[in-house]
Amino acid sequence: MANKDLRNWLQEVDTIGELKTIKGAETREEIGGIVDLYMREMGTPAVMFDDVPGFPKGHRVLANILTSVPRINVALGLKPDASRNDLIAWWRDYMREGPTVEPKAVNGGPLLENIMEGAHVDITSIPTPVWHEHDGGAFIGTACMVVMRDPDTGWINYGAYRVQSHDQKTASVMMSPGKHGRLMMEKYHERGEACPVAVVAGMHPALFMLSGLEVPYGKSEFEAAGGILKEPIEIFNMPKTGLPVPANAEIAFEGFIHPDDMIQEGPLGEWTGYYAGGSRPEPAIRIETLMHRNNPILVGAIPAVPPNDNTYYLGIYRCGAVWSQLEAAGIPEIKGVWAHEAGGSRFWLTVSIKQMYGGHAKQAGLIASQCHAGAYANRWTIVVDDDIDPSNINDVIWAMSTRVDLREDIDIINGCWSTHLDPMCYDDETDRRNSRAVIDACRPFRRKDSFPTVARSSQELDERIRRKWSEDLP
Repeated sequence: MANKDLRNWLQEVDTIGELKTIKGAETREEIGGIVDLYMREMGTPAVMFDDVPGFPKGHRVLANILTSVPRINVALGLKPDASRNDLIAWWRDYMREGPTVEPKAVNGGPLLENIMEGAHVDITSIPTPVWHEHDGGAFIGTACMVVMRDPDTGWINYGAYRVQSHDQKTASVMMSPGKHGRLMMEKYHERGEACPVAVVAGMHPALFMLSGLEVPYGKSEFEAAGGILKEPIEIFNMPKTGLPVPANAEIAFEGFIHPDDMIQEGPLGEWTGYYAGGSRPEPAIRIETLMHRNNPILVGAIPAVPPNDNTYYLGIYRCGAVWSQLEAAGIPEIKGVWAHEAGGSRFWLTVSIKQMYGGHAKQAGLIASQCHAGAYANRWTIVVDDDIDPSNINDVIWAMSTRVDLREDIDIINGCWSTHLDPMCYDDETDRRNSRAVIDACRPFRRKDSFPTVARSSQELDERIRRKWSEDLP
């Protein structure tokens, strides 16, 4: 196979000391409990679970995959020691002018090493953890690709939607209103047709990252992934649905979502840090084919109280994407963007600007809160001056505490795009919205030159002190 795959990435991250193997942990409590402890601090190693009790030797589970900058760098083809700011700049440039490479259809690959059809399908043969103590079952799809085809245009889309295992031949998929997969499913069901779907549960992390990002409607994630890996993604069409999946994926299954075929799903502890979504009927996938490599690796990216495996890589991506979209909207002098981990990479967004005119800060805040990369489930959008590091929450709160006039610098916007996973979402099951605040935490533009001077050394003095006293400084 020409493509890099998950196992290539694992070799690279192991080489730089970013992989830990744990043997003997079981799926009901121990794997999820161990991962939860690892995720509470970013920068811990990826964790491979081997010798899982009750499952064939060699069937493994991988989690905590993208909670460090070096591992994200390796996935994107950057040097492992590239900085977080380098990563944000990479995503900004990629969203603006990222190359695409069309996928390449092939007739075989490692995914086809084990094929089960009909009565032989059994997704419960894959070690699938109950990720949280109070979850309603095992979720095979957390770091997954859910592949679907638009019945009108033939456009292939894949997204990262949560997928629960129910029995040997049944899974469920939860897709929020407005998400591309749900829009496609509804098109089939409006015609009275079953919706074909394929689920991939182990692939190169670059493909997974793209499944969770706001790739524009009508654009191909496979083409975008090819641009990142600098080679065509080799794809194989699943036999029953014809849907393309990576030929070197670890695990994939396909089936159909029939109209009005729902199954009780959840709950799953989510990226908001709550069980806000509860348990409710969601579309059932009736599985017809299961494929996996020899010694398959199930990959998990586990939502939980942030920071977690979902928030860290998504937050870095979101910074670059919002930055790019602000510039595309004509907002000048953007100096930094940060989607804070404590907000699950969505609820809290900080934008740093060099103020150029009256209303500049409010304009940047309103657009950041509603551009595609920033709009979904946002709660707070804070705009700060360019002397504030948007990733330093103490700096941001200081700016909010000392540069905000509560009479005119806070705008509340109602009726915004959200999700039932948002614990403060309002409206009914089909119209999930929230309210959000856009806060101008910049110095008042009319007092820009007369605002009190900051009680901190200048950058020039910092540099002189560091040159002379470097051995004595922290």
